[in-house]
Amino acid sequence: MPSRRYSVFAIAREALRQHSGWSRAWTSPEPRDRYKVVIVGAGGHGLATAYYLGRNHGITDVAVIEKGWLGGGNTGRNTTIIRSNYLQDPSAAIYDKALKLYETLSQDLNYNVMFSPRGLIMLAQTEHEVRGYRRTVHANTLQGVATEWVEPARLKELVPIINIDGPRYPVLGGLYQARGGTARHDAVAWGYARACSDMGMHVIQNCEVTGIETANGQVQTVNTTRGRIGCDKLALVVAGHSSQLAEMAGFRLPIESVPLQAMVSEPIKPCMDVVVMANTVHGYMSQSDKGEMVIGGGTDSYNAFTQRGSWHHIEETVRALIETFPMISRLKMLRQWGGIVDMTGDRSPILSTTPVGGIFVNCGWGTGGFKAIPGSGWAMAELVAQGRPGPLAAAFGMNRFREGRFIDESVAAGVAH
Repeated sequence: MPSRRYSVFAIAREALRQHSGWSRAWTSPEPRDRYKVVIVGAGGHGLATAYYLGRNHGITDVAVIEKGWLGGGNTGRNTTIIRSNYLQDPSAAIYDKALKLYETLSQDLNYNVMFSPRGLIMLAQTEHEVRGYRRTVHANTLQGVATEWVEPARLKELVPIINIDGPRYPVLGGLYQARGGTARHDAVAWGYARACSDMGMHVIQNCEVTGIETANGQVQTVNTTRGRIGCDKLALVVAGHSSQLAEMAGFRLPIESVPLQAMVSEPIKPCMDVVVMANTVHGYMSQSDKGEMVIGGGTDSYNAFTQRGSWHHIEETVRALIETFPMISRLKMLRQWGGIVDMTGDRSPILSTTPVGGIFVNCGWGTGGFKAIPGSGWAMAELVAQGRPGPLAAAFGMNRFREGRFIDESVAAGVAH
């Protein structure tokens, strides 16, 4: 049964009857024996893939299966940054598609994802970064992505709490995207899940994949802790665990999994209404709606599947940020967490067919997965529905590593965000 449409009138009506009429946002069905499409991973990318399969291609015989709880992986463990100011043309195209979809996502899903286009600044703290970001502005202009270079004085106006004269890391300017910002990570997953459920799709939690059966080079069945599920097509959208699922299907992926950590401070009064990224020191920061300073840094230097924080991350990230933002030295940390990110050699994603017929993979987003969710889902849905990539996904096939067609965002950004 479709969920009731959310509106101010529905809220007023339910307020008069003690909110007794609300239904569950999505159902919790038992898995069927077979679906046309099975998507492994009920995070933002997997749910967005399912949603656009139904909305754009009319495919609703879909199951999205998740080994834990919905949105409990990287979707619920990131710092919610959204931007599209990438250097390479394929990257700018898919991330700007995502940003445009984010701009109307609350209306499209009838669910408030709390998208906040507050603006995003990438600080240039070395002469190399100055040249790189000026180059990115020119590239973005050719791509139709609105960005601009801002001088230190203007940057100080945008971020009053910043110290632009740091002895080690002076601020020489910045790459500014006014359309960039943040959204509520949980709400993005919940909104997509609700819309998928309304289309009759099955979102199945606590359903871990234990094996993948193939015959004559074609996918047949997904074995799970809740039984065997047959499918015509299988989409693997599991971020840091992609290599493990690929191994079950009999092929390898050119990715490695590493932990990425973040933290938030105690809540304070509003002091910063833009997102700031400082790639020289591997730190980035924004202020949440609750007043917490949301702080993240670079990936850990070792491969692992841990989702825990560590003390060295706090030290490495915060000691550099407090020079640029001296006021945060007086804050107490409220909580810390980690996620598992999947990194490719060129720091760009994989949206691709695989050596097994009917199996498609979406992975390799590194630390930039959240900002790409709508664009990723749009492109992946097209790939799964048609069996071949559309314009957004065409450049991100696995064969680019064999052919040497790298989309090198590690050089462009200096960091894989």
